Amino acid sequence: MKLFEGHTFHIPVLGVGYSVDTPINVAPFGISSVISLVDDGTIEKMREFYCNKFDIPFKAISKKVEDFRAERITSYLNVVEEIVNRKVEEIKNAASNAGGGLEKYFEMLPDTSALKSKFKLADKSRSAADELSKWVKEKLHVGSIDVNIMTKLDQAHFKNGEQLPIEHNDAHAALRGYANSNLNSSLVLSAGMSPRLYSYIENFKDFFPDVKGKIKKKIILKVSDFRSAFIQGKMFAAKGLWVSEYRIESGVNCGGHAFPTDGVLFGPILEEFKQNREKLFTTCIEAYKSALTKKEMAQPAEEPELKVTAQGGVGTSEEHSFLLEEYNMDSVGWATPFMLVPEVISIDTETMDLLAKGKEADYYFSGLSPLGVPFNSIKGASMSVRRLQLAKDGKPGTPCTKGFLRYNTEFTEEPICTSSRQYQTLKLQELETMNLPEAEYKKAYDKIIEPECLCIGLSVSTQLSKGMAMKDAEKVTVCPGPNLAYFSKISTLKEMVDHIYGRINLLDKGYRPHMFIKELNMYLDIFKEKMENFQKNMEDAKEKRNLVKFKNNLFDGINYYKELFTEKKKEVVDELDRLLKKYPELDTEL
Repeated sequence: MKLFEGHTFHIPVLGVGYSVDTPINVAPFGISSVISLVDDGTIEKMREFYCNKFDIPFKAISKKVEDFRAERITSYLNVVEEIVNRKVEEIKNAASNAGGGLEKYFEMLPDTSALKSKFKLADKSRSAADELSKWVKEKLHVGSIDVNIMTKLDQAHFKNGEQLPIEHNDAHAALRGYANSNLNSSLVLSAGMSPRLYSYIENFKDFFPDVKGKIKKKIILKVSDFRSAFIQGKMFAAKGLWVSEYRIESGVNCGGHAFPTDGVLFGPILEEFKQNREKLFTTCIEAYKSALTKKEMAQPAEEPELKVTAQGGVGTSEEHSFLLEEYNMDSVGWATPFMLVPEVISIDTETMDLLAKGKEADYYFSGLSPLGVPFNSIKGASMSVRRLQLAKDGKPGTPCTKGFLRYNTEFTEEPICTSSRQYQTLKLQELETMNLPEAEYKKAYDKIIEPECLCIGLSVSTQLSKGMAMKDAEKVTVCPGPNLAYFSKISTLKEMVDHIYGRINLLDKGYRPHMFIKELNMYLDIFKEKMENFQKNMEDAKEKRNLVKFKNNLFDGINYYKELFTEKKKEVVDELDRLLKKYPELDTEL
């Protein structure tokens, strides 16, 4: 096993608002985390909150300011960095004293950390204590304050009926906000390829090596397979931009939007990265250096790092170690379990209690997202309760006030959101004219009213947790991955970190499937649904080809798991066999 100096996990983005201030809580302890840059309104409110809390001068940035979205993001990120730096200085100043933040810092490190060993040695040796104190003051590792941009959330804006230039689009403005900040961290790009956004990155020098060859702002790609990583990595390299990390996410996901593959399972995807990691590096480094030469820019001071990390569905220290050792991952993402750690994320008490009490049947794969992408959620969240009541009262949908997810032009020239009252009213009027049988009508009706306002729903909990006044109509959407069903204890940061490293166990008593089996179960459910739909129209040749491909990918993955675990963990193979017996659809001849 590698001898790690620091932590072997990171905290991925948690919805729009849940992790918006997570770096303030964990970066001083050497833990990296990710802020979503979707909602500049919530970001502005959080900046005001923290400026007041830490006595930092605050001046509101009005929507009347020409580049308000970017300026709000830049200002907030700079405030986050300032607060983190203050907290780090407090830890450094306590280096010569027992207890406090420094002791917590070292206690949370993995037991394999050389730094942790040195800290213990310092208790017995004066020279070691002096050496450690010097190291703390000069080189104490601080967690990265990373940011996330969903490339799909790049809607255009209009003024007086005219579409504004592309740099005013949502994702472009968010990118500019991050690029203009003081942060030395990483930009996490998710939700698919966006050539126009990637090209826009070339406008900002912080993403290129400086005169000393150092890169201030790095790029992380969230990917679901090696092919996508390879294509995008080469695309960036050809622009003189280096992808420092490929963040692989399982189909089970870390919560929120899920982007399932066509049946290719997580294990085989990780194996492909393991086998082709060197190919990815050598292909990209050649194109990267060549592009820098053409741009007459400094070459990197040393070979740039290429990290490969994994996340989605991990829940035990055993699975954590397995990903690090079997697939040579550089870090493992833990997201959903931190939704029960109020010390780390911003979540209101009512929603946290709902999550803590939730069981396996309560977590589900929903159609809540106006993007039309599957969305992880839990039954009983207050926004869903309100949405259903509004529809029952003849007022479907929600007034669209933020508009980050306006994409539909089915009824209008300018895009509107499918969760909006405007869209759902028009869509239901259309449905009434179709004279469908009752069962078909009900199914279509439920599908129309299912999307809900994520723009408001995913930020309300954050604001409630900070005591901000909210309108009664503003309710909470929550986006946990299904892995949270096996956790119920509201925990501290240290307790969750101790769980990750196997020092304590926070899982509920009872059965919990292996992370690979849980993902396979999800794909088997998807396959079953696809089969049922296909049997209604078996003449669809394209759908038949897709089903065959999906099924073949499933069997390839199943055979891979049987070979992988037969010697290492026989109980996983037994678990796999029990699961497969529940899906006779797999035996169907297509």
